[in-house]
Amino acid sequence: MASRSKARVVRLPKRRGARPARGLVEYGRTVIAAEARAIAAATLDEHFAETVRSILGCKGRVVVTGMGKSGFIAQKISATLASTGTPSLYVHPAEAAHGDLGRIARNDLVIALSNSGETEELLRLLPALKKIGARIVAMTRDQANPLARAADLVLAFGNVEEACPMRLAPTASTAVQLAVGDALAMTVLANRPFDREEYALYHPGGKLGRGLMKVRELMRALEANPVVREDQPLSAAVAVMTETPGRPGATSVVDAAGKLVGIFTDGDLRRLVEHDQTDFAQPVASAMCRNPRTVRPDALVTDAARVLRQGRIDQVPVVDEAGRPVGLLDVQDLLAAKIL
Repeated sequence: MASRSKARVVRLPKRRGARPARGLVEYGRTVIAAEARAIAAATLDEHFAETVRSILGCKGRVVVTGMGKSGFIAQKISATLASTGTPSLYVHPAEAAHGDLGRIARNDLVIALSNSGETEELLRLLPALKKIGARIVAMTRDQANPLARAADLVLAFGNVEEACPMRLAPTASTAVQLAVGDALAMTVLANRPFDREEYALYHPGGKLGRGLMKVRELMRALEANPVVREDQPLSAAVAVMTETPGRPGATSVVDAAGKLVGIFTDGDLRRLVEHDQTDFAQPVASAMCRNPRTVRPDALVTDAARVLRQGRIDQVPVVDEAGRPVGLLDVQDLLAAKIL
């Protein structure tokens, strides 16, 4: 019977206690400093310029891919490109080898991230990408690794010493990848027509997107826009305010030509009741507020909110170039849209 060998016992070093707070902060600063040095040392050459030109001229989409920590950076680069007007998507290299290569087409530009340039999952895709006809950009540390040799363009950021105590965990290298990716996206943005309104279009849920909304996007229009003629009785104005969808607390008042001449609000109605002047047969013109504040449909919602605040009013008519009320903006609409 064979004798059993004794299991080898590996003794780990005793765990050190946590350093004082000052020492922890100082060490954290060394990590940030190491990453800052790595970013500052990154070089951008003609390949960077050619990559920018390739993105600007891309007739398909910019596909960004990477494995592990580089994959997370690739997702962020793709998201930044997409949010600033460059159609882009992230493809996981392992999933690509099992069918997701079908997301990539001939007119696409593929940016592959790998610090070492030897990531197996990426290298496995290269022959198929070449058959598809997509152009390949390698974002890696040098020009000599397998990924760089197979790529059409190489964004070589140099050998980076990681900020990890063991010099192993991707830290400074991923910081450089992110910085180079941001440099790409922002250089592309600076060289194509893309304004704040388009940016807001892709960020409808963000603060900036809401701030760049136009009044026409939020105003109450068509059947939700209450309007009465100035010669109609006060009862008609109250009926319109009650029967209009959303029950607005006001109605625009127009003349015979349909131009705005005033506004009647529930506050005006309360004041009539307080002074016992509720003759509902009188024309609404006798009780309305003349020359009300107005906004235009193309005005920014933030500007309309300023009009409401300055006038201490809850509703403002929206008028076209001819002075006709085409909508009504209520403070409740601004609150619902989180403008206020």
